[in-house]
Amino acid sequence: MCLAVPAQIESINGDIAEADMAGTKVRASLMMVPDAKVGDYILLHTGYAIQVLDEADALETLKLFKEMEMIPENS
Repeated sequence: MCLAVPAQIESINGDIAEADMAGTKVRASLMMVPDAKVGDYILLHTGYAIQVLDEADALETLKLFKEMEMIPENS
């Protein structure tokens, strides 16, 4: 089973973003979502942003992950 996780873009250099994924800093390729910008939430799968998410949807997903104890409480 594969899982894609919401992350918020903090900076962009070319087609690579630095993003915050529940408190963990990650790099993400933006090749599939070239219109993504700093502040956007992206759906991240194996290092690739596969979709730009609505902020409310991203936050709801992160809330559910916390409830399922997939993300530590202090994130």
